[in-house]
Amino acid sequence: MCLAVPMQITKIEGYNAHCVVKGIERDVSLFLLQDETIKVGDYLLIHVGYAIQKISAEEAMSTWELLDQMLAEDELSA
Repeated sequence: MCLAVPMQITKIEGYNAHCVVKGIERDVSLFLLQDETIKVGDYLLIHVGYAIQKISAEEAMSTWELLDQMLAEDELSA
């Protein structure tokens, strides 16, 4: 299974962006979204270092709520 995680852009330099979520920072490639209008503050789905889709803040928060819930349930069953 593949997993993409939502992150927020804090800085853009060419086709690279610095993104952050929950205290984790990553540099990611924007190459796959070069036809999109991307700006600092936007949320992106990140998969193996590549931004694959621009999403809304609401979608990002909803996704993190689900991921947190899955992690909590997994920890309870361990």
